[in-house]
Amino acid sequence: MEQLLICMSLSLIAGLLASRAAKAVRLPAVTSYLVAGLLLGPFFLGRLGLSGWGFGFGSLAQVESYGIITQVALGFIAFVIGNEFRLSALERMGRQAVTVGILQAVITTVLVDIALVVLHFARPDVISMASAITLGAIASATAPAATLMVVKQYKASGPLTRLLLMVVAIDDAVGLVLFSASFGIANALEQGRIDPISILLEPLVEIVLSLGLGALAGLLLNQLEIYFHSRSKRMSLSVAFVLLTVGLSMVSFEVGPIHCSFSLLLVCMMTGTVFCNICPTSDELMDRLDRWVSPVNILFFVLSGAELDLNILANPMVLLIGAVYIASRSLGKISGSYVSCKATRCSERIQKYLGITLLPQAGVALGMAAEAAELSDGHMVRNVVLFSVLVYELVGPTLAKLSLTAAGEIIPEGRTSARTANKPEEPVSVE
Repeated sequence: MEQLLICMSLSLIAGLLASRAAKAVRLPAVTSYLVAGLLLGPFFLGRLGLSGWGFGFGSLAQVESYGIITQVALGFIAFVIGNEFRLSALERMGRQAVTVGILQAVITTVLVDIALVVLHFARPDVISMASAITLGAIASATAPAATLMVVKQYKASGPLTRLLLMVVAIDDAVGLVLFSASFGIANALEQGRIDPISILLEPLVEIVLSLGLGALAGLLLNQLEIYFHSRSKRMSLSVAFVLLTVGLSMVSFEVGPIHCSFSLLLVCMMTGTVFCNICPTSDELMDRLDRWVSPVNILFFVLSGAELDLNILANPMVLLIGAVYIASRSLGKISGSYVSCKATRCSERIQKYLGITLLPQAGVALGMAAEAAELSDGHMVRNVVLFSVLVYELVGPTLAKLSLTAAGEIIPEGRTSARTANKPEEPVSVE
C-alpha cells in the first residue's frame, strides 16, 4: 500500500514540475505530463530497480495495474464533454457536428485502408489484408482527453472549440461502429466466414445500451440532486454517479448469440448530457467538478506516458507501417474535416483548423488494438497503434494549441500566477 501511495504522489509531483518546465517553452501541460510518465516508466527511472519503493514503474504490467485510475479519469472527461451537448448548442451546431463527426471518421478510415492495402499488395509479408482493414477503422478514433485538457488549460472559446468538443464525443460512437464492422470483416477474411451479428448487430446494441444507461443515470442524478442544497454534497453526489456509471459500463452479458456490453465514454457522456440539460445548477457543478478531478486527470496522462512501449522503436517493420498509418491518418483527419466542414458551410477558420485539432489519439484506439489481438498478426497491429499514440500524444496537443490560437480562440497568455490576474504580454516594438 505504501508503494502505491508513494508512486501516485511522485507521479503527481513529477507531472506538475514538468508542466512548469513546459510552460517556459510554451508547450501544453498535457504534453509535459506524458513526458513525465515516460521518464518515470520502465525505460528510464524504472530501470534503476527502485519501483519496489514506489520510485517509478518497473514494468509495463505495473503501469497497467493502475488501470482503474485511467478508467475513472476517462469517465470524468466524458461526463464533462456531455456538457457541450446542451440543447441550445445542438440547435446551433448539432447538424454540423453529426455530419462532420461521421464524414471525417469515414474518410479517414477509407484513406488509411487504401494506403495499407496498397502496402499489403506491395509487401504481403509485412502486413495482412485483415490487419490493414482493422487499422483503418482504428484510425478513425480521436482522444477526447488530450483535446479537452488543451481547451481547459488555455480557456479556449469560440465556434471551433464548441464544434471540436462535439465532434470528439461523436467520434467514439462512429469509431465503435467502424471498428466493429471492419474487425468483423477482418475475422471473416481469416476464418473464411461472415458473421453479421458481430459486424452489424453487436456494435448497434452497444451504442443503444450505452446511451440508454447514460440517460437513465442522468435522470436519476438530477432527481437525487433535488434533495441536497449544499454545493459540496451536490458535487459529491455527482462524483458518486460518475464512479457508478464507470463501474456499470464495465459489465457485459450474453443474450442468446449476442454479446452485450457498454462503451464507458458513451455512457458517461450521455449521463453528463442529460444532467446538464435538465439541472438548472449544472454549470456551477461542472465548474466545481472540473477543479476537483484535476489531480485524477494529471495521473491519467502520467500513466499514459509510462505505458508507452519504447521497444517498438527497435522494429523497422512497425516503424514502416506506423509511418504509413500516421501519414494517411493525418491526411484523412485534415482533408475529411475540411470536406465535411465545407459541405456543412462552416466558417473558413473551422474548415482550415478543425482537422489538426483531431489528430491526438490514445485510449480508445489502444482499446480497439487490444481487441484486435486475436488476429494472426494482432501483436503487430497493437505495436503500430502504440507507435502512433507515442507520436500523436507528444505532438498532437501542441498542434491543437497552435490551431486554436491561429483560429483566434486562445488568447496568448503573459506571465500567469494564481496570485495575480493574467495580462497578455505586450508585443515588443522595434524602433
